[in-house]
Amino acid sequence: MKIAVIDDDKITIKKTDDIKLDRRMGAVVKVLGCGLCGSDIVKFREKISPNGTVLGHEIVAEIIEINSSADFKPGDKIVTSHHIPCGQCIFCKSGNVSMCKHFKSTNIMPGGFSEYVFLSEEHLLNVAHLLPENLDEIEGSFYEPLGCCVRAVHRAELRENSTVLVVGLGSIGILMAQALKAFGMNVIGCDLLSERVDLLKNFQIDAINSSDFDKTQKYIFEKTDNYGVDAVFMTSGADKAIDFALKMVRNGGKILVFASTPKNFGYPNNEIYYRELTVLGSYSPAPSDLKESLSLLCTGKVKVKGLSTVYNFDNIYKAFEDTISNRILKAYIKIS
Repeated sequence: MKIAVIDDDKITIKKTDDIKLDRRMGAVVKVLGCGLCGSDIVKFREKISPNGTVLGHEIVAEIIEINSSADFKPGDKIVTSHHIPCGQCIFCKSGNVSMCKHFKSTNIMPGGFSEYVFLSEEHLLNVAHLLPENLDEIEGSFYEPLGCCVRAVHRAELRENSTVLVVGLGSIGILMAQALKAFGMNVIGCDLLSERVDLLKNFQIDAINSSDFDKTQKYIFEKTDNYGVDAVFMTSGADKAIDFALKMVRNGGKILVFASTPKNFGYPNNEIYYRELTVLGSYSPAPSDLKESLSLLCTGKVKVKGLSTVYNFDNIYKAFEDTISNRILKAYIKIS
């Protein structure tokens, strides 16, 4: 079978042995396609993952062979996530499932950018679902990233009708804004790229180009009786976005961090102390968040059609290049 691996500064297609189920519990699935996640870009560009790594986890797949107590059969099309919490450790019991040691150790094998993948019994029982008939494969690939956004909304614990600013309108920012709206928030999105601002407006969500700071601040404060927004969701990975967020959030407000930054700058201690700000992070979803994600997609409360640019498997490196250079919003790699 073909796999795409990190090969120094490239993503290279290689051949390896087919996956065999043998007598293991679980399933061998044929990957129909896999979304390219921002975390894949970071792992590749920052050389976090070593050569030979198969990236990718936002998969839509067809079950080929299965030995499981789960209610799936060969031929079923499914969506799945890649990590499963243990449910028993201090992190799981405290609601921090993505900090769970078991969560971090589980994965789909060898990775989503592969013709075939092995899913464990745990995957099948906890995070895999049939692809709904009203969703196509590309729409289904948003199951896991939208689950991450659902998780972030829950962690913020905002009152309904809170005014929330989403900073950065890449694919995650677009998903986050829609998820916030679906959960009853008043949402404003901002980005430096006008085409992304216009895209969010097409989803009937308020948005502004933030390249002019004074204009943006005036707009935000007019919308919030000069208080600032109740919360800022940071889906931008730019260091300078931190200062921007601090100027837009009201005293006593919240900043939800959903992106890493290149220089790893922190939030000023005295700003947090004197203004009683809450700064919190959100990482990956629990199985319950993923179920809600699939429901939002099925009901059309979150729309994703047209967000992805499709690449053939052999052109996967171009998908990485185009994503890094902001020529596209989101890549979907068609594998089978």
